[in-house]
Amino acid sequence: MVRKKSGERKQQILQALAMMLEEPQGMKVTTAALAAKVGISEAALYRHFASKAQMFEGLIEFIESGVFSVINRICENEERGLTQVRNIVRLLLGFSERNPGMTRVMMGDALIYENPRLQKRMNQFFDRIELTLRQSMRLAATQESHLDEKSAIMRSNLLMNCLIGRMTRFVKGGFSNPPTAGIQDQVAFILS
Repeated sequence: MVRKKSGERKQQILQALAMMLEEPQGMKVTTAALAAKVGISEAALYRHFASKAQMFEGLIEFIESGVFSVINRICENEERGLTQVRNIVRLLLGFSERNPGMTRVMMGDALIYENPRLQKRMNQFFDRIELTLRQSMRLAATQESHLDEKSAIMRSNLLMNCLIGRMTRFVKGGFSNPPTAGIQDQVAFILS
C-alpha cells in the first residue's frame, strides 16, 4: 500500500468533504461519515486537521483564493467598470454552479452547526465582494453618463443581493436552479 503525503491526504479530505456537501438533502456531515468516505479512521482525520472547523476553514480558503485571484485579474486587466462588474458576477455565479458543495459553505448552510467564526468569515468574503463591485461601479460612474456615485453604490448593493439570492435559491432548491440562468438580462437591467 502506498502512503499518501500529508498535503495530499489533506487535499483528499477536503475534496471528500466538498463532495459530501454536494448532496441535495443538505444533511450534516459527521467526521465519522467523512472518515469512511476517505477510507481512513476518525483519528487519522484529526492528524491532518485539529478540528472539523479547521476542515471548513480549508474549504473557505480555497473559495477565497480561487475567487479573489480571478477578481484581481479582472480588475487589473479590464479598464471598463461595467465590464468588470459583469465579469465578477459571471465569475461568482459560475463558481457557485460548478461547486455546489462550496456554495453550501458560502451561503452558510453547511456551517449552521459549526463554529460561528466560520460564518463570520463568509460574511467578510461577501463584504469584500460587494466592496469590489462598488469600486467597479464607481469607476463605471466616471465612464458612463447614466451613472452617478449614489446610483453606483445602490446598484452594487442590488447586484450583491441578487447574487446571494441566486446562490441561496440554488442551495435551497437542491441544486436544481442554476444560478447563472438568465443572469445576463438581470444584470443588464440593474446596470441600465
